[in-house]
Amino acid sequence: MVAVEERAGGFAVKLDHRPVKTPMRRTLVVPSPALARAIANEWEAQAETIRPQTMPIMRIAATAIDVVGSHRAEVAADIAGYGETDLVCYWAETPPDLAARQARLWQPLLDWAGDRYDARLAMTRGVVPINQPARALAALRRAVETADDWRLAGLAGVVSATGSLVIGLAVAAGRLDADAAFAASQVEETYEIERWGADAEASARRAERHGAMASAARYLALLEPAVRPRDGKEG
Repeated sequence: MVAVEERAGGFAVKLDHRPVKTPMRRTLVVPSPALARAIANEWEAQAETIRPQTMPIMRIAATAIDVVGSHRAEVAADIAGYGETDLVCYWAETPPDLAARQARLWQPLLDWAGDRYDARLAMTRGVVPINQPARALAALRRAVETADDWRLAGLAGVVSATGSLVIGLAVAAGRLDADAAFAASQVEETYEIERWGADAEASARRAERHGAMASAARYLALLEPAVRPRDGKEG
């Protein structure tokens, strides 16, 4: 039997009257009843053999407790580091229709990051690395560091799946939903598939990445309204 129990500090998931533990044997207590119910649903869907790969929300919540809680500075630095080579800053030189598609999807995100966080990132065409303005990187780093442990765990999932801190922050802020975020992160891949088709291996990798990103986005949505950015801003 799986149940959700409110307790000091949040909501625990109980399995056969015992609190669920993280891989590090810590009691799983989450800040949102919706998040707790989602984790409970993942447990209810299990058969005799537990399959951790079918419990992505549980895995991210456990990461927030076991990993982010113990290594917060390192996790935040890793996430913030994506801003130095953010995907949405590197546009194609050719063909023109791909470049136009990137501009249509990415320029509004760059504008949003500038307005929301005062992070005015530079863009370039091609793959040669460019140095981003120190002020913009500092602003993005502050945006990451002001998130609490729960939000950092979800943000890490979106950023690693998309290769973009800007896209990750947009998902965390509710600026993009999961499908829009995936579309923004896969502009070139989608373009190539439309032109040449996709092989089975590439399709499997794409589906796995989409699933990981969607799970992280859903996890972030389930935190609300229990968790808000520390600066209290919306958008």
